[in-house]
Amino acid sequence: MALLLFFNFLLLLSGLRFSLALQETPSTTTHSGQINSNSVLVALLDSHYTELAELVEKALLLQTLEETVGKHNITIFAPKNEALERDLDPEFKRFLLEPGNLKSLQTLLLYHIVPSRIEPHSWPKSTSDSTRHRTLSNDRVQLSSEDSSGAKFIGTAKVINPNAVDRPDGVIHGIEQLLIPRSVQQDFNNRRSLRSISAVKPEGAPEVDPRTHRLKKPAPPVLPGAPPVLPIYDAMAPGPSLAPAPAPGPGGPHHHFNGMRQVKDFIQTLLQYGGYNEMADILVNLTSLATEMGRLVSEGYVLTVLAPNDEAMAKLTTDQLSEPGAPEQIIYYHVIPEYQTEESMYNAVRRFGKVSYDTLRLPHKVLAQEADGSVKFGHADGSAYLFDPDIYTDGRISVQGIDGVLFPPEEKTKDEKKTIKVATAKPRRGKLLEVACRMLVAIGQDSRFSTCHL
Repeated sequence: MALLLFFNFLLLLSGLRFSLALQETPSTTTHSGQINSNSVLVALLDSHYTELAELVEKALLLQTLEETVGKHNITIFAPKNEALERDLDPEFKRFLLEPGNLKSLQTLLLYHIVPSRIEPHSWPKSTSDSTRHRTLSNDRVQLSSEDSSGAKFIGTAKVINPNAVDRPDGVIHGIEQLLIPRSVQQDFNNRRSLRSISAVKPEGAPEVDPRTHRLKKPAPPVLPGAPPVLPIYDAMAPGPSLAPAPAPGPGGPHHHFNGMRQVKDFIQTLLQYGGYNEMADILVNLTSLATEMGRLVSEGYVLTVLAPNDEAMAKLTTDQLSEPGAPEQIIYYHVIPEYQTEESMYNAVRRFGKVSYDTLRLPHKVLAQEADGSVKFGHADGSAYLFDPDIYTDGRISVQGIDGVLFPPEEKTKDEKKTIKVATAKPRRGKLLEVACRMLVAIGQDSRFSTCHL
């Protein structure tokens, strides 16, 4: 009896240990893989540092930070909203928000995050005891303090709100200004210097009034108190007609209509604008279209280019590009032999409803109409909106960004396929077979022979 009681006690003890093990296992697995409502990332999204939180979302870094918080305790150095709204250089902020500079924006934000917990009491006590910590961007930031005031610094930014947010998986320190790593600053400087060199208008290029399509002639400077430049009767005379002025020929004293240089300028502007690399690649590397366009401009022609962005070009299938000369035919349909700006095209479609523009892909035309306060090109499913207006306008070439690739409507074939019906005649039977079938019918045995039923 005692042996039986001891055996039951052992079974009860082992079952209790097994149930405790089952209760402990899920808690250890879910702790490291999930982000709860008490996480420092949730606190960042709901904190006073809304500008930084919006940049993190635009940079597509939430998943990366969730994985980091699952492995480490982190420290976030968060600039105040004023530093990102008013104190930041507008050109630098525009550079960060351009789609082509996503990598620079991610590097900048990860430079503000250290994969370890840094408390205020662990800060260096003096300038000589500064420490360096590696951030998520693989760059190092320096932590220091002033001997006299005891103010804490991260790089050159002063910590104005230590422990602004304190959570079990991380801490947020408010800082006075944005931290800019050297690599991002170098990218911005290269971009700005390249833009100042290549994206300027050609020297002496004429300016065109988008309302009248006439060349603008700058008025000579008038000294204060001088008499009017024109007599009163000349000023009151009726002005010239609103028809576009005839394009002067090439070969001016300043080579205004150097077509190759102007085409090169607008292609470089496409690259610097961002989001139109595929279009520039087709013009420069895959075809000789840039040379042809340069010759046309040198001969006095004006062109309007409807440039599809990279997202639209990525939707082209292999079948659409595999035929010989397909890229050229696609681009030809996007070039209008007129000088049109966003304002002139919008005014035209507002006034006339629908406007058909000639293209270099003869005899096809591209249809434009007003839609949602913008200009829409094409038909039905194959339509595209004017997405980035006036990317490049120099009086000879106008580039308008659109969000789709245009194709001419399919021509209906005039020769329809005709179905020919062939009459099938029953096979004729010989006289001997005919007589035999009659005899079989007479004796009632014709059903056994299928030939007699044809």
